[in-house]
Amino acid sequence: MEELNQLKIVLVKKKRTSKWLAEQLEVNPTTVSKWCTNKTQPNLQTLKRISELLEVKLEELIVLN
Repeated sequence: MEELNQLKIVLVKKKRTSKWLAEQLEVNPTTVSKWCTNKTQPNLQTLKRISELLEVKLEELIVLN
């Protein structure tokens, strides 16, 4: 599957873990893991929240081809 988001990369840059993100979003860590591996994608509202939590622009989280 083509990579659609850069969540894993941004988490590393921000020195945060997927477990931390799951706790902040109150979702199952497995859900965040699937987002990080591009097996599933968060919805736009969730992406906006992630960008706020990680203090990055929304554009930094997605791949625009």
